[in-house]
Amino acid sequence: MIVNSLAYHPESPPRAVSLENISEVLKEAGTFVWLGIADPDTQELRQVQEEFGLHDLAIEDALNAHQRPKIETYGQSLFIVLRTVQLVDGNIERGEAHLFVGPHFVVTVRHGHVHSFADVRKRAEVASHLLMKGPAYVLYAILDFIVDQYTTVANELERRFEVLEGDIFSDRFDRNAIERLYDIKSELLQLRAAVMPVEAMCGELIRLHEDLVSKDLRAYFRDIQDHVSRVVNIIDVVRDMLTTAIQVNLALVSVAQNEIVKRLAGWGGLLAVPTVVFSLYGMNFKVMPELNWPWAYPCVLAFTVVACGTLYWRFRKADWL
Repeated sequence: MIVNSLAYHPESPPRAVSLENISEVLKEAGTFVWLGIADPDTQELRQVQEEFGLHDLAIEDALNAHQRPKIETYGQSLFIVLRTVQLVDGNIERGEAHLFVGPHFVVTVRHGHVHSFADVRKRAEVASHLLMKGPAYVLYAILDFIVDQYTTVANELERRFEVLEGDIFSDRFDRNAIERLYDIKSELLQLRAAVMPVEAMCGELIRLHEDLVSKDLRAYFRDIQDHVSRVVNIIDVVRDMLTTAIQVNLALVSVAQNEIVKRLAGWGGLLAVPTVVFSLYGMNFKVMPELNWPWAYPCVLAFTVVACGTLYWRFRKADWL
C-alpha cells in the first residue's frame, strides 16, 4: 500500500507525486522523492523498482520480512534493513523497516508492527534547511526515530526488572517471578540483536558513501551512534543484573532449604535416642537383667532424658535447632 509519495525541491513546497510519474520527477534538477510503502505486494514493489531503477536482489529482500539488519550497496543506492521495536499499550511489538536510499530518492518499506513515519516527515519538513540537504537527512531522521523507540523499550525493560527485584531477593522460590525474569531476558536479547547492527551501519555511513552523506551531516549520524551505545549499555547492565538476580535468588532458596534440612536432621538426632532405647524394650526377650530391678525403668528414662537434653544443647549451640 502506498502511504505517501512527495517530491521536495529547495525553491518550492512539497508536492504529491503519483507512482507512475516518479521517474519523470527524478529527472528534475535539485529534486528528490520520498516514497512510503506499508506491507507491499509483489506488483507494487516491481513498479517501484521500475520507477527508481532498484536492484533485483534488493527488491527480493524487500518482499520478504524477517531479514537480518544490514546495509548493502547497489550501484549508487543503498539498501538498509532495520528491525523495529516499539511499545503499544504496554506490549512490545516488532517489525521491519527496509530503506532504499539514492542520490535523489528515499523509499521506506514497512513490514509488520512499525510506527508510521508521518511524524518523522512532519519534523523533517519543519527543519526545511536540513531537509533540503537531500535523502541523507531523511535517512538520519528515520534512523533517529527508530533508535528513540529502542531507548523507550530498553527503559521499559529496566523498569520491569526493578519492579521484580523485590520478589527475587527473598528466600522463597517464586516460579512466576523467575518466568517473568526469563521473559525480560529474552526481550533484552532480541532488542540487542536489533540495536547492535545500527552502530556499525552509522559507522559505515560516516566513513563511506560520501556521495550520499555529506560531511556536514556526518555529525548527525555520530549522534545516532552515541544513542545506540547508550541503549546497548542499558541492555548489558540490565542483562547482567538480571542474571545475577536469578543466581542470588537460587542461592537464597538453597540456603533456606539447607537450614530446613539442618533442623530436620537435628530433630532426627534427638528422636534417635528414645527410638533405640524403647525399641530394645519392645523386644520379646524373656531374660533381661533389669526386669527384676525396681529402679530399672526410672534409670532408663533418666538416661534417655539426659541424652536427649545433651543432644538438644549441642544442636542449639551449633545453630541446628
